[in-house]
Amino acid sequence: YGEFQIDVPRDRNGEFEPKLIPKYQRDISGIEEKVISLYARGMSTRDIHDQLQELYGIELSAEMVSKITDKILPEVKEWQSRPLNPVYPFVFMDCIHYKVREDGRILSRAAYIVLGVTVEGYKDILSITVGANETSKFWLGMLNDLKNRGVQDVLFFCVDGLPGFKDAIQAVFPQAQIQRCVIHMLRNSFKYVNYNDLKKFSADFKAVYNAPNESAALSELETIKEKWGKKYPYAISNWENNWEDVSSFFQFSGD
Repeated sequence: YGEFQIDVPRDRNGEFEPKLIPKYQRDISGIEEKVISLYARGMSTRDIHDQLQELYGIELSAEMVSKITDKILPEVKEWQSRPLNPVYPFVFMDCIHYKVREDGRILSRAAYIVLGVTVEGYKDILSITVGANETSKFWLGMLNDLKNRGVQDVLFFCVDGLPGFKDAIQAVFPQAQIQRCVIHMLRNSFKYVNYNDLKKFSADFKAVYNAPNESAALSELETIKEKWGKKYPYAISNWENNWEDVSSFFQFSGD
């Protein structure tokens, strides 16, 4: 990246010892790690420049910061295209919303995460895709990418209710079971429940998803409907309308 001068603070007795770059050392690899760490936390190149100047007295241009952060791009691309296992018993798909600075504006973005559980029981992030369109076409692209990287079969997909998830999974992995995330289902139901009733309603619903089998779960759901159905009909119908995908895991209950 070329040479640049680093001004080291001086003291009367010459006892000052820089920690980031020791005396007489020309290697500044520590700076690169700092830059990448700050960049990963969402700081702009200008903010990183100001931070390094304030903390370490280092004048590092925004262009230099960009060159340093660009160094990790080949590693990112290699990770994104690495071969995957042929079989994953469980694959979880969800998204994380976060804020980014773009052209001087703060915008909302979504990172779609695919997490696989191997046959040995280890968790592995298979894919991270930043996108804006939650459509079947978008999910098809993500799932086909997994297949192109070696995934042949998935037993269970655990997903939330985002549009297009189910259709895309059935198109790429038609034999896979689809399980709606229970946590997301509960959160969706809680939107319709008064705060004062939320604790009791939540406690009652544990009997549904902790039931030993599907028959018992349906019986518990009917009990909850009798108790809460008139007051919170949408909170109950949320489960009834999606029961096929909510109840998949009962096929593998102990009974």
